[in-house]
Amino acid sequence: MKNVSHIIAVSSCKGGVGKSTIAALMAQELSRRGFKTGLLDADIYGPSLPSLFHLANVAIRSDEFKQIVPLDHQGLKMMSFGFLLGDAPAVLRGPIVTRYIQQMLFNVAWGELDYLIIDMPPGTGDVQLTITQSVRLTGAVIVTTRHTLSLVDVARGILMFEKVQVPILGIIENMAYFVCDSCQKKHDIFGEARALEKRFGVKTLAEIPLDPSLHLQSYISESVEGLLKVLKDQNQQISLPEVSFDAQHIRLKFIDGKEKLLNNRDVRLSCGCALCADELTGKKILNPAKIRLDIAPKEIIPLGNYAVGITWNDGHSSGIYPYENLLSLVVS
Repeated sequence: MKNVSHIIAVSSCKGGVGKSTIAALMAQELSRRGFKTGLLDADIYGPSLPSLFHLANVAIRSDEFKQIVPLDHQGLKMMSFGFLLGDAPAVLRGPIVTRYIQQMLFNVAWGELDYLIIDMPPGTGDVQLTITQSVRLTGAVIVTTRHTLSLVDVARGILMFEKVQVPILGIIENMAYFVCDSCQKKHDIFGEARALEKRFGVKTLAEIPLDPSLHLQSYISESVEGLLKVLKDQNQQISLPEVSFDAQHIRLKFIDGKEKLLNNRDVRLSCGCALCADELTGKKILNPAKIRLDIAPKEIIPLGNYAVGITWNDGHSSGIYPYENLLSLVVS
């Protein structure tokens, strides 16, 4: 992996949101733009890459160094367990799956790459941890819908990646809306536009509509353009406040020495996660009467340069609090 400049994980944490299709198209778009690109299908139990590219009975060979040679498909290097498995089911236990993942990471002759896109399996289990702990990921792109179940999983995915120090580069909202054939009106299916950006503080790279006749290329190009900009901005130094807390307050201390104080209860009540706010309207569904008066953080972890994650003493831990939202709650 030393010759791979950027390793990008494309994750969904929940199946059925179009993650694999988007990962494949992003890899193709990067390759089309002249970048040396690889695509790794890391879903051992449900590999999608052979079906997406209509590749059956692929012959995989090894080189003189006994490394697996990735398939070169129109200039895009790719590897999938599906090439080895064929149509057979993967009946494998966890430790063996981990071993296969490590082989596809370290025993494949990827060569020199600008970008390696890893199509992650859904969830936050062994495979995800193996990958995040085995290679130096540049960051993760999360593909999701605005549905409640997806929002809950997005929060879990963000927290998982941040806990292993993998920055979130952006969110792609798939099946975000549809346009009526008769009136040409845009209808948001599961919630308002860019709701995830408002809730989590993570940049939305693209909003892809639900349309059976849709040609995704323009939306994928938009996603890649946003990704490249985020990667460029990563090199710029951003000054973030130092966050601390006590039994009553959360304190933001800025580099110029100024401090902002927030009430713990105000912050807890502001939570925008799917358990505390309606998925469609964003209206609060959290009952203030059920929040204890002595509510206080147990742990606060920074999430990239956009938010913090807070574990509260009432057990709530799925909330993500963008700095912009926190600043709106300052009391002194």
